[in-house]
Amino acid sequence: MSIELRHLRCFLAIAEESSVTRAAARLHLTQPAVSRTLAALEKHLGVRLAERSTHHLALTAEGRAFRDRAASAVAAFDDALDSERLRRRPLRLGHPWSAFGPYTTPLLRRWERERPETPLELLRIDDRTAGLARGEVEAALLRGPVETPGLVMEFLFTEARIAAVPADGPLAARTSLTLADLVTEPLIVNRVSGTTSPALWPPGAGPATTVTVTNTDDWLTTIAAARGIGVTGTSTAAVHPHPGVAYRPLPDAPPLQVFLVRREGAGHPAIPHLAALARELASGA
Repeated sequence: MSIELRHLRCFLAIAEESSVTRAAARLHLTQPAVSRTLAALEKHLGVRLAERSTHHLALTAEGRAFRDRAASAVAAFDDALDSERLRRRPLRLGHPWSAFGPYTTPLLRRWERERPETPLELLRIDDRTAGLARGEVEAALLRGPVETPGLVMEFLFTEARIAAVPADGPLAARTSLTLADLVTEPLIVNRVSGTTSPALWPPGAGPATTVTVTNTDDWLTTIAAARGIGVTGTSTAAVHPHPGVAYRPLPDAPPLQVFLVRREGAGHPAIPHLAALARELASGA
């Protein structure tokens, strides 16, 4: 089988819809045609991409990895044929929740002055690499290192951690907290894009239970509902204020490292300027 772009688009529709039937309707194809495409891809690759039954379809680990690569390939193809993007190609900068912290506004204003011919699009994407691994952005501002192959990380600055606690709870009455103060409460963990887990505490010394969410909004809502506490970077307090959440210093927690991350190889031609500007702002120069 010769893999063509239409096969990748078909698989991405299956992945997004979690259903061969819905993918077929979306693509205006027959269900057997979509099923044959999925089977042919699996035969060509030699792996099973999805587990499927009459009423259920879920990607395998190999399917999720192939989805990310396929999305990146399709995005690159679409960009190459977009005449408007060719004339004024934007630089898409992803972030999972807190952008560039206190340097976000200075970065956007400086960019507008210095590179008016290249729009800088700041996109929040609830994903550990903020869409970078899937080709949704050309660069990303990430907190904490990532181990995704094919990505290049450049350290920019460190950010202190803070506790996020229910605003009407007893911990909010304190002016400062320690990691030990938090262990009696469930830990709210953003398993998709977060950087905090029980590993932040010494072995056996962390919260006994965790509650998992999949994005920053649900993380805030769950803490406000007094279902537990969270730990995050200081920028979160400025970027995501919430009437039900109080942020308190957590001086004994290790700081978060903030990185500018891009894919290996040739990328957007404006990335070197973005990296230089980010380094300048982070250094206070």
